[in-house]
Amino acid sequence: MIEVGLVGYGLSGRAFHAPVIRAVPGIHLAAIVQRTGNEAAEKYPDVRIVRSLEELLAIREIRLVVIATPNDTHVLLAAHCLASGRDVVVDKPFTTTLEEARALVQFAKAESRLITVYQNRRYDGDFQAIRKLVAEGTLGRLVRFETNYDRYRPQLKPGAWRETTRAGNGILFDIAPHLIDHALVLFGLPEAVTADVRIEREQAVADDAFDIMFHYPRGMRAVLRSSILAAAARPRFVLHGTQGSFVKQTFDPQENNLRHGNIPASGPWGAEPEENWGLLTIPDGERFLQRHIASASCDYRDYYANLRDALLGKAEAAVSPEWSLNVMRLLEMARDSSAKRCTIPWSPSTGIK
Repeated sequence: MIEVGLVGYGLSGRAFHAPVIRAVPGIHLAAIVQRTGNEAAEKYPDVRIVRSLEELLAIREIRLVVIATPNDTHVLLAAHCLASGRDVVVDKPFTTTLEEARALVQFAKAESRLITVYQNRRYDGDFQAIRKLVAEGTLGRLVRFETNYDRYRPQLKPGAWRETTRAGNGILFDIAPHLIDHALVLFGLPEAVTADVRIEREQAVADDAFDIMFHYPRGMRAVLRSSILAAAARPRFVLHGTQGSFVKQTFDPQENNLRHGNIPASGPWGAEPEENWGLLTIPDGERFLQRHIASASCDYRDYYANLRDALLGKAEAAVSPEWSLNVMRLLEMARDSSAKRCTIPWSPSTGIK
């Protein structure tokens, strides 16, 4: 049994880590750091609740520490855990700069510890269905991939650290790591990046919208978009290829279920009714044939199951340190592209291949 300590019990720790860890055989949620309040103790009376990282690391049995705290605290907390001989999961984004991320990776290697980033959205059932379509060549040669993550939150949230000028704030660092991960899983590293990162809401000081384009060979483009002013959300996924198209309108339900504590008693957590499945359109002479494609039977538990196996020496970590560094570099390239209003090419000197 791998004993796990969770640092942070805000939305991320409460909704996207604690219940997932609890549901995976072979790992055990042993302790939670909640600096103030009693929500964690009320929800998990059998879990030890501590008020500081030092108290957590004093529990000798804990092997894996999960960091689910504000972005600008990731590097120091992760380094402290690595130095104490623990393996570490960092919630996305990895850090607030590529330089910080590289330092953590180097330190983890020096300490012979595993460090990885929580890219849970690759285990959305609809995205896994897309992976299958792409791998099988159902759409022919792809020319366009869109992944959209829209919300409607016109009012600023007082006191929310993501709405401030703190390092790693804003929607680029909050949402883009998921969308970048999608593009890299499907297509690998791009040849270049063009981005527009901006503020759309009145009085906002942190970015709340972005459009990022990854350039690939033969005219293939991956478009990653998000806005907090989307009362009518765009389709979740759009793919166009030489032999057909695929459109998924709605979100995988896991996020909403976990936010509200609605965990299915059995089966995949992302199970969807057929009317919400993505629609595949294939030309047939002068007509078009359409059919719904079921979302895959997977969920966020698969992330921690893979991590368990990696720690036991039975598998490679699905999200490697090198992968996480590439995501960070692409975040920085997107920010630089937007600031300079230009396309920035990928080269061996800009990241790790």
